Parts: sequence; structure tokens; C-alpha cells
Amino acid sequence: MKKLVLYAFILFFIIGCSSKNVLEYNKSDIYWYQKMVHYVSVGDLDKADEYFTSLQSEHFVSPLLKEATLIMAQAHMDNEEYLLAKYYLDEYIKRYADKKKEEFAKFLKIKASFLAFKNINRDQKLLRDTIAEALQFAKEYPKSEYSPLVQTILTKLYLAQYVLNDEIASLYERRGKSKAAKIYRKKTENFWLKKDEIDVPTSWYDYLINW
Repeated sequence: MKKLVLYAFILFFIIGCSSKNVLEYNKSDIYWYQKMVHYVSVGDLDKADEYFTSLQSEHFVSPLLKEATLIMAQAHMDNEEYLLAKYYLDEYIKRYADKKKEEFAKFLKIKASFLAFKNINRDQKLLRDTIAEALQFAKEYPKSEYSPLVQTILTKLYLAQYVLNDEIASLYERRGKSKAAKIYRKKTENFWLKKDEIDVPTSWYDYLINW
């Protein structure tokens, strides 16, 4: 009798587990979209990503994908997952954006790159790439409604770049490497501010975001 109860319990457990892990497939696009939006709303972006993937896989030409892609990009930005946000924005630009919406998506990419900074010494390539993105945006969309925000971001990045170059030059000077120090000093010569006019931060992230 005890064995029978044990077997029944094991069978019930297996059935219960399997029912929770049943793979969903062959659903309508609105089903996947609504599931994705639900999990975005409750903050489970891993699950939302899964439902987005199902929507994209089963309904590649669905009109819902355009909005879904932008929702996922914004959700990952809000969750400070900036690389994932940029992935979705790249997808949006590549597949769905007209000229106006492409402009907005490119602005969001610059914003995502900017917000991704945590440590300026480790993120030097990101710094250079984001400056290049912002300059390209300014060239491509000179009358954009986002231009003031992009220029603000660019100014903060230039300030960070100046302080970084100054710190690298000082480091080389302390180590007696004058040639290398001169290269970095040269980069700061024509900057419109001097170091004593800049409040050097203890936290680069706070500096860039809150300056």
C-alpha cells in the first residue's frame, strides 16, 4: 500500500512538472504579443523575450512585430539592459523604421549607449563609439527635435573624454613616459575648458548622468 501511494505521488509530481513546462507553439500573433506585453508589464523580461521570439519565429511578417520590437527595446532600456535594448533597436531600424521613426530609434540607441557607461576607464571604446554615433546623428539630422538632447549627451561625453585624456597623460608623466604623455596632452590642448574648471567626479556614472 505504501509503495502504491509512493508511485502515485511520483506520477502526480511528474505530470504536474510536465504540465508546467509544456512547450507552446502554433499560436496566433496576437496571443504571442499579448503574452509578451503581459510579462513586460510584470517585469519578467526573460519571459517577454521568449514570447517575442515566438512571435517573430511563427509570424515573421506580422504587423504586430513592429510595435513589439520597440516595446522590447524600451523595456530593456528601462531595466538598464542597454545592450539588449540596442539589439532590438537595430532590429527595428533594419526591418520597420521609416525615415522619421529611424531618426527616433537612432536617438534611442545613442541614449542607450550613453546610459550604459559605468566605468569610463573600462569603457573607452564605448565612449569613442558613442561620440561617433552622436556626431553622425547631428550630421544626418541637423534639424531633429532630438538635437538638443544629443548635443547635451555629446557635451558630457567630450568632458569625460577630456578628463580621461588628462588622467592618462598624468599617469604616463608619473611613470616617466614623456612621449606617451605628450600624445595625450596634445588631445586636451584645444578643449574649451581647463581641468581646474571641471569638477572631477568620484563616480563616472553619476558624473555623466547627473552633471
